[in-house]
Amino acid sequence: MEVILKQDVKNLGDKDDVVNVKPGYGRNFLIPKGMAAMATVSAKKVLTETVKQRAFKEEKVKKAAETTAAKLKDIVLQVGAKVGESGKIFGSVTSVQLADVIKKLGFEVDRKNIKMSEDALKTVGTYTAEVRFHKEVISTVTFEVVAE
Repeated sequence: MEVILKQDVKNLGDKDDVVNVKPGYGRNFLIPKGMAAMATVSAKKVLTETVKQRAFKEEKVKKAAETTAAKLKDIVLQVGAKVGESGKIFGSVTSVQLADVIKKLGFEVDRKNIKMSEDALKTVGTYTAEVRFHKEVISTVTFEVVAE
């Protein structure tokens, strides 16, 4: 029995895969739980069209992410922090503060997609961070922690 998976199923396949399963498994488990649908001729045609459209949209999003990454790669961002006399920061600089600086420049980046080179930045200086703009577009951004 052929079914089209509506979501990722462990040890079976990923979303939108057409897989062969035993009839009982498909009829009694996958289809009633909403994990799969019967792979009829019309359902396969709809699936191919959906996959084609999704790929087209994904390509546009990827290109936009690549342009954003290219623009940010050349810029050295400045993150302000309160600093003591010895050059040590009160607290630390986090990905949230870096995301705010990037947002002020007009680029939308989620803080969860920023991976700092070190966990806690507690001194003034220049650092790097990995920013994931898209699942395939990852760029290194240089930023400088300065005294406010």
